[in-house]
Amino acid sequence: MTTVPELDDADRDRLLADHPEWELTREGKAIARTFQFGDFSEAWGFMSRVALIADRHDHHPEWFNVYAKVEITLNTHDAGVSGGLSLRDAKMARAIDALI
Repeated sequence: MTTVPELDDADRDRLLADHPEWELTREGKAIARTFQFGDFSEAWGFMSRVALIADRHDHHPEWFNVYAKVEITLNTHDAGVSGGLSLRDAKMARAIDALI
């Protein structure tokens, strides 16, 4: 199995600086962000747009939705030895942020 290169500390710090709404989770192996919308329809529409982007990028987020709240976690499961942050996550965070 081919692994995806993990972001080094400098790249990870740059990712967080460029996307301050995202927070580091899972001991530095993922980033997460919570989005709050006006109602369920807005949240679902957002999730649909993210799903289309994820399919184009072939990089799918982990997410959780309750009514108007959407929580997204980005992690590359085949990065490094046991998963971590990669350029795929940085690109996905940038694309998701562009929707807001």
